[in-house]
Amino acid sequence: MDCSPIGSTGTIDLTEPEPEPEVDLSGGAHLLPCTIKYDGPCSVSQYFKPRPTGMEADGLAVQEAYFRGRKLQGAAVPLPPGYSGFVIGKKTIGETSGSEISEGNLNFWEMKAKFGSVTYWNHDCLPSQDDAFLRSFHWISVAEALHKPVTAEDLATSSVQEKTQIAEN
Repeated sequence: MDCSPIGSTGTIDLTEPEPEPEVDLSGGAHLLPCTIKYDGPCSVSQYFKPRPTGMEADGLAVQEAYFRGRKLQGAAVPLPPGYSGFVIGKKTIGETSGSEISEGNLNFWEMKAKFGSVTYWNHDCLPSQDDAFLRSFHWISVAEALHKPVTAEDLATSSVQEKTQIAEN
């Protein structure tokens, strides 16, 4: 039986590159409801032109765009406070320092751009607070509550409430 580890390890460098200014993609990061089987340069802004509709749905300012002839409706959503999005790219061996290679790690990634908001798109319906993408942000508050340290005061309050409920029943 092969017991070698599955997967790979790597290093991601999120420090801002010094020779180049940080690229802010806020307003330019999009989540499309499709798969694009291409990974390379293209003049997206020449063909994909979102525009505001002036409508509001479920508290979200609706935008409209067309992709390959299909109408998309979406909304720009800020990332939650304390969170950022990153576009990362793999460093080539020539850009990688000798100390990084000596650690036996050949997967080096670096930050190419940063964003603080994402525009997500739907095919056949207006954006809504019930969309799966927006609902996924609720997990952040749940995860924070689950991982928050419990204080003695929290335990005492919980104990008093529990005793009160038992006495009422």
